[in-house]
Amino acid sequence: MLKSKLLNLLILAALAVPGIAMAADAETMTMSEKPGAPAGGLPFDHAGHIDVGYTNLSESGRFATNPNNFNNRVFDFDSNAVNLHAIDLTLSKLPEAGFGGLVNFTVGRDADTIAAYGTIDKNRGPANGVNQKFDVTQAYLHYATGPLMLIAGKYVTLAGAEVIKSPSDVNYSRSILFGYAIPFTHTGVRGTYKLSDTFSLTAGVNNGWDDFQDTNGDKTIELGLSWAPIKSFALAAQGYTGKEQLSNYFCAPTAACVNPQKGTRNLIDLVATYNATEQLTLVLNYDYGSQGNATLVNGTTGTAKWEGWAGYANYQINEQWRGSLRGEWFNDKDGYRTVVGPLATTGQKWKEATLTLAYLPTKAIEIRAEVRNDWSDQKVFFATDGITQKDSQSSFGLEAIYKF
Repeated sequence: MLKSKLLNLLILAALAVPGIAMAADAETMTMSEKPGAPAGGLPFDHAGHIDVGYTNLSESGRFATNPNNFNNRVFDFDSNAVNLHAIDLTLSKLPEAGFGGLVNFTVGRDADTIAAYGTIDKNRGPANGVNQKFDVTQAYLHYATGPLMLIAGKYVTLAGAEVIKSPSDVNYSRSILFGYAIPFTHTGVRGTYKLSDTFSLTAGVNNGWDDFQDTNGDKTIELGLSWAPIKSFALAAQGYTGKEQLSNYFCAPTAACVNPQKGTRNLIDLVATYNATEQLTLVLNYDYGSQGNATLVNGTTGTAKWEGWAGYANYQINEQWRGSLRGEWFNDKDGYRTVVGPLATTGQKWKEATLTLAYLPTKAIEIRAEVRNDWSDQKVFFATDGITQKDSQSSFGLEAIYKF
């Protein structure tokens, strides 16, 4: 009864928010990832969570070398604050055969960060000042027949080991790769064909990276494969290619935004998962990206490149306790993704290590405590005084998640 009342209240609250905008996030659900069963006589399935967190950063959480002072962390960028990160609600009807659909809402602080280009503002970025608190993170039509599944609308990227829905991640903070190597969402058409029980192929045509509104006449092509030859091992490989605007992420309010340049952007993403034992899971993620027609650190125009690795070790101590370790290395040698975008005068090599301890008193509640340290070979982190530049920062975080 309490669940039904909470669900109805969230639905009414979401529908009542003014200025509803389409934006970016939520895992795209496959035929094997269905949400909870219908409740209270509702004609659709539902799933959701509430995510509240506290972050204590040793520094300001902003890039010192970026003229727009973008946040260097994805969601947990406040130096000392408690935030309602997200109230997440997914409503869906995804039959194994025939037509259906899915819509996913996000209410909270994270909504501004994941907002896609063309929703409510011409600029996209963690520090764009929009302060959006509501986001339609995913909305698509669905059709399935036999081994084929098609979706059309707005959905999350195929790339990456982490996702925006926090219950599906093992750490509180998101990885460098999640924030800077890959996109969040796409708008377009995607098809997945299951060739066998162990192998499936995906192909799609999208507006671009985090674009609800098309920024040019070109489209981005996505290709993906998923292979699980044995029960303990799975490999996912994704590729994206298409022309992107150079300034839709780091765009300043100047004439350059009116008719920004574009260049071909490519991404290769690999994620390998190995269940070493019933308790220990290992994950390795690799990303390689490039942006053509970009301004390089030497002032010339060429192809900016970035690449990175992220490794995870997740150990399930018992039903209630879990420990997770993450380590990363990210090389943004042209500074295009992290430092100052198309105005970069220096690149950086950025590393981080994160240790998370999770406690689950019930299946619906998860509490996480985390310590993290970041290092760079450049002084890219603003200190709390907003003046001093440092090459490292540390943080402590607490997160509480309620799943319904």
